[in-house]
Amino acid sequence: MANHIDPTDSVGKTLERIARALESMAGLHMPDTGLPDTGEGFVWRAEAEGLQAVDRINRIPLALLRGVDNQASRLLANTQRFTEGLPANNALLWGARGTGKSSLVKAVHGEVTAESPDSLVLIEIHREDIPSLPRLLSMVRQSARRVLVFCDDLSFDGEDTSYKSLKAVLEGGIEGRPDNMIFYATSSRRHLMPRDIMENERSTAINPSEAVEEKVSLSDRFGLWLGFHVCDQDTFLSIVSAYAGHFALEIGADRLRAEAIEWSMTRGARSGRVAWQFVQDLAGRLGKPINL
Repeated sequence: MANHIDPTDSVGKTLERIARALESMAGLHMPDTGLPDTGEGFVWRAEAEGLQAVDRINRIPLALLRGVDNQASRLLANTQRFTEGLPANNALLWGARGTGKSSLVKAVHGEVTAESPDSLVLIEIHREDIPSLPRLLSMVRQSARRVLVFCDDLSFDGEDTSYKSLKAVLEGGIEGRPDNMIFYATSSRRHLMPRDIMENERSTAINPSEAVEEKVSLSDRFGLWLGFHVCDQDTFLSIVSAYAGHFALEIGADRLRAEAIEWSMTRGARSGRVAWQFVQDLAGRLGKPINL
């Protein structure tokens, strides 16, 4: 808004001050002011081209995430190296829904910042705002802070070409990825494209391999791939038990096991998300608040 006002005009100056005051009231930090010096979490608002501060990041402690030990250790090590200024890879966490992909990203960020406060900024960008990513990175590039940009549930369908913007930003562009920025994404698809679209490309293209290669190559920009799969019953019950113990839910082991199994059967699934939903229900029935 303020960028379209003539600053030499007295009315324009007044309106500019009002606009900036409104931006401040809304908690938005605009690109021309750079990345804030404080604050550990923000959401990128593409329509306003600014950052919305997050007072408290919604996350579960890393120690409570069960059944993803290997993925957790690898992502934590990668993130720690980046935070320390060492080489690190963009990461793609792919796999079944509710298996802890986004929870792990936020938990790892929490673990790193607990050891070294303000060492790493977490900025979430929504899938539909990916075309505006270059503008966000312009802000990041001006900052001395290290930044983890996170996109949850990233995927591309049909004629969507915004993936080209992401490819260029991650590695292919002239400027490339800023040295102080790393990109993590979660997706239910290993190659970020649905299988039917990839097969359709093969069947209709003059050169099928080249037609698919452009879209599949996006996932190659992620040097670290971490797969997540539906957990078995033992893992599911260990997740439930860990939650129950952490939040001091007073319930016998046999009853906890029986109720957890029944809950998973009614949901038709076993996952970290289903376990968390069961524990929330159990805590409510026991009159026990959950404080993360």
